[in-house]
Amino acid sequence: MKNILLIPDSFKGSMTAEEVSLVMEKVVKRVFPKSNCTLMPFSDGGEGALKVLENHVKGTFQKCLVTDALLRPIEASYFCFEDKKSAWIELSQTAGINRLSFEELNPLNTTTWGTGMMILDALDKGVNKIYLGIGGSATHDFGTGIISALNGMFLDKENNILPNFGGAISKLNHIDLSQLDPRVFQTEWIIACDVENPLLGKDGAANTYAKQKGASIEMIENLEIIGKQFANIVLRQYKVDVTSIKGGGASGGVSAGLYGLFNARLEKGFDLLAKLIGINEIINEMDLVITGEGAFDDQSLFGKLPYEVAKLTLSKKITTIIMVGRSPQNSIPNMPHVKLQKIKPENMSLDEALEKGTQNLEFKLLQVLNEIYR
Repeated sequence: MKNILLIPDSFKGSMTAEEVSLVMEKVVKRVFPKSNCTLMPFSDGGEGALKVLENHVKGTFQKCLVTDALLRPIEASYFCFEDKKSAWIELSQTAGINRLSFEELNPLNTTTWGTGMMILDALDKGVNKIYLGIGGSATHDFGTGIISALNGMFLDKENNILPNFGGAISKLNHIDLSQLDPRVFQTEWIIACDVENPLLGKDGAANTYAKQKGASIEMIENLEIIGKQFANIVLRQYKVDVTSIKGGGASGGVSAGLYGLFNARLEKGFDLLAKLIGINEIINEMDLVITGEGAFDDQSLFGKLPYEVAKLTLSKKITTIIMVGRSPQNSIPNMPHVKLQKIKPENMSLDEALEKGTQNLEFKLLQVLNEIYR
């Protein structure tokens, strides 16, 4: 076995993508000591994309003073490409759920305003093409915080400007973009979106993602109503139906809001990063590909990293091993070249498995490689 690509996502709550790739390399070198391992800890466009870009694309990090999802001042970074005209901004750097404590989680009280401040900093530096990675948000404000930071206004019936948090949109009556920063419409907006959930409905933003952001059942019902109100006003004023777009429910409706008001286009995060890095050409040189993520389920078949990697290796018939923490599946339909392997022992609790992720991954991958190649 000569050339081996290690291209995992993170195992959330257990290991970063970089940590996973190092464990994989350690095991591979035990089985194939003379192999050439290419480590490419990856992301599907959400959290972790900045690290991928840093490792594989020419450019620089730009630091700026922004705010978190509760409007507390923080310093955060985005990636500016070598041409100085394009930037990758990761929403989780500002409005990320990782920046809040469990007690602070409440999608009615959080905002993407800080992300808008970061975008403003990029515009001030001459950027006119923005890639926005939207995974890992603590927010459900339909992108209104971002738009407000760029001088868009969301008004109630008395023409009062609404405060910046998701719950305030319940009083939305009118959107005023007359004072919006003019550079918005001179900028190409590309949203890296790894899911296909619509804005509304049983598979929509509120019903699918709000619970993990701290929402109660009552809050989820409220957010669904607020989402309908936002969509109706965008349709009435701008003749854009934000409920019909695939992925409109991502990150609390950020993609729907920017699609409706900034003419942003949504693309799969993995596809964007793969193109920027030239991953197809890299895979062509490989004899074996090993990828993985913490949980692999039906949702993983809609843009998640391991499945997208497997799709690229399918036509080339390159054996691909997907290491996962847990999964209800034992294989992937129509992908005979893929071996799906679960690292969590059946009799081990989830908490213990998260704690022992490194050991579990090391043990299982060693077992798998020896079974296949010895």
